[in-house]
Amino acid sequence: MYTRTTTAVIGLFTATVLLTACGPTAGDSKASAAATATVPATASAPATTAAVPTKSVPKLVGMGLQSAQDAAQEAGFFGLTSHDSAGRGRMQILDRGWKVCSQTPAAGANVSTGTQIDMGAVKLEESCPGGGDQAPPAKAGATMPNFVGKAVSVARDSLDSGASITTTDATGGRMVLLESNWKVCTQSPGAGASLNGQPVEFTVVKFEESCP
Repeated sequence: MYTRTTTAVIGLFTATVLLTACGPTAGDSKASAAATATVPATASAPATTAAVPTKSVPKLVGMGLQSAQDAAQEAGFFGLTSHDSAGRGRMQILDRGWKVCSQTPAAGANVSTGTQIDMGAVKLEESCPGGGDQAPPAKAGATMPNFVGKAVSVARDSLDSGASITTTDATGGRMVLLESNWKVCTQSPGAGASLNGQPVEFTVVKFEESCP
């Protein structure tokens, strides 16, 4: 009796030691995994976008283009662009040599400071066009537009890029080098004629000159 009891106690002790050495059971592993599972982070609130302030657009018409740009920036407007009010398609390369004839938005308009301000301008020695900015001619389709009085440069831009164009000085043999400085006196084909790829001819003079 004494021997069997001792053997049973020793066997129970051995089993306990083996279980401890083998680690947790499957059930224990699941419980441990659940306890150590990563808790998802709480979603952060969306960032709020700061409202763009609104301000009154300053009066720019009548100012030199460079001064007008400075005034617009001082008022908080930094999206600035300009175009040729005379409709000749010229670039405003030297801003100090141009003056403002029109502006969009108009002076006094209360708009976002992110709004782009577009200024129409002509050179200092020129007069602003009456009746507002002169728009360049639209793209020519199957019909020849009326280019008389328009800059040779915008007439060329209106025609197909593959068009064959000849320009001749109407008063002599000068070369037409900077086409935005020359205007059309006569054209062939005439306004309203069908365009089907035929060559185009212009007689031209400088803008400060009169057509003969």
